[in-house]
Amino acid sequence: MPKGPKVIGVLTEPPAPTWWRANRHRVFLILGLLAGYYLATHTGNAPAQQPHTPRPAHTAPTTPGPHSTHTPLSTA
Repeated sequence: MPKGPKVIGVLTEPPAPTWWRANRHRVFLILGLLAGYYLATHTGNAPAQQPHTPRPAHTAPTTPGPHSTHTPLSTA
């Protein structure tokens, strides 16, 4: 008579993961996003923003120099 297979062990279902093991990737993602936002918005090395003032128009030369004045011809 042939022998039956020898039982080495019994397979059991592993225990359900804890809340931390199941959700730690989400916790680290949220903490990383919050830390990145904080670092991006609270940098101390950025120069202070200057108020926007209108720049002078380029209609006149900055240094007065010799120039010719055009006068109309007189008809006298």
